[in-house]
Amino acid sequence: MKNFKQLALNVIDIEQQAIAELAGFIDDNFAQACELMFNCSGRVIVIGMGKSGHIGGKIAATLASTGTPAFFVHPGEASHGDLGMITANDVVLTISNSGETGEVLAIIPVLKRIGAKLIAMTGNPESTLAKLADTHICVQVSQEACPLGLAPTSSTTATLVMGDALAVALLNARGFTANDFALSHPGGSLGRKLLLRLNDIMHQGERLPCVGETAKIKDALVEMSLKGLGMTAIVDDQRQLRGLFTDGDLRRILDAKVDIHQDSITSVMTEKPYVAKHDMLAAEALKIMEDKKINGLIIVNDKNQPIGAMNMHDLLRAGVL
Repeated sequence: MKNFKQLALNVIDIEQQAIAELAGFIDDNFAQACELMFNCSGRVIVIGMGKSGHIGGKIAATLASTGTPAFFVHPGEASHGDLGMITANDVVLTISNSGETGEVLAIIPVLKRIGAKLIAMTGNPESTLAKLADTHICVQVSQEACPLGLAPTSSTTATLVMGDALAVALLNARGFTANDFALSHPGGSLGRKLLLRLNDIMHQGERLPCVGETAKIKDALVEMSLKGLGMTAIVDDQRQLRGLFTDGDLRRILDAKVDIHQDSITSVMTEKPYVAKHDMLAAEALKIMEDKKINGLIIVNDKNQPIGAMNMHDLLRAGVL
């Protein structure tokens, strides 16, 4: 019986070596390719055939999501009309391990005539594609992980890693931030964490649990029950926050000799509670709540007046938690 685990480990060893060898190809040509894409006033167009095309699609997606507008064009479709997507302001990144892929070479004269800058990424610096390009990035590997030396394995891995190197180098050069990243990922959980702010999810207006400092404990309990957030803010006559009373506080006073009908809420409230501002990221509020082991926050304005409230359930519903 075949030793599948050992065969798999051999593949990993070979591909790790291929990645390690890439460091020798981060040279002036790589820097020139970055400069061309950084200064591009149009789009980066990625072109590749077969497995190189699949890798090219991922590289284009990574570039686009990290601040370098890009999209993939299939070379076969390019010869039948899709070349109309490419302009003189674009930079074209062509991918071919051999550098001799016929479908890619067939459109090079048209790209040259259009005036687009051309970057080649191949495993053969002496190939036709490498020589026709404005700059060439080498992704040569010592061997494919495929024992037949036929199926693209190490070569596609090396190409993918080099594409990531381009994207991240450009990301840093552009000063691309986490907020920029979130703008291109609004539908995912990462986007929600990076874009969602407390004013998007907080309970406000009539839904904000709040009682005056002259209220009795029973009044606070009624307010908590009505608003359903497990807490209520306590304010003075200027509506400035005096304290907070929560379900946890209620449990802690059950054994104390208090009269919920007569005792003031100020006698059992938590003074100087943790608060947040309305423009705080929901993810930041989550960290505060986790660090301080609390289940809710009052949101205040610059005058320390409560304007909203939220709890862990709100973060859960919003997909932040």
